Amino acid sequence: MATVSPSWNYTLQLPRDPRSPGIGRATVRTVLAARGLAEAIPAAELLASELLTNAHRHTDGPYALRLVRLGESGRFRVAVWDADPRVPAGFGADGALVGVPPADGECGRGLHLVRACADSLGVSVLRELGASKGGKLLWAECQWGGLG
Repeated sequence: MATVSPSWNYTLQLPRDPRSPGIGRATVRTVLAARGLAEAIPAAELLASELLTNAHRHTDGPYALRLVRLGESGRFRVAVWDADPRVPAGFGADGALVGVPPADGECGRGLHLVRACADSLGVSVLRELGASKGGKLLWAECQWGGLG
């Protein structure tokens, strides 16, 4: 009889502090290693690093890292929430990343790096409703080899 691994998710609230992206990366390493997903750590750590660094550089408040197993699909999501509802430059009306950063630009490559390393990438603007804080959620999904 086959057993089914339960779904899991982790959320880490982070203060606006320059050390927070590093704490987020360490959390990704710890969670995935504990789930037996060591092969997914390098890509997931890079995704979290880029998304957390963007939240730190381009917003004024706290942010949160979320890791979610997506059912039995062999996929997981790395997501970062922040309170700023502005969608980063480069996202189209449908929430998909479009265009290419300028070759001589000093910034703007992080989300394109995320897109290259993830199976899918998106952004959702969240409205303030009751206990919700609004803002936006940037997310990237990855496939891993096993079902962790």
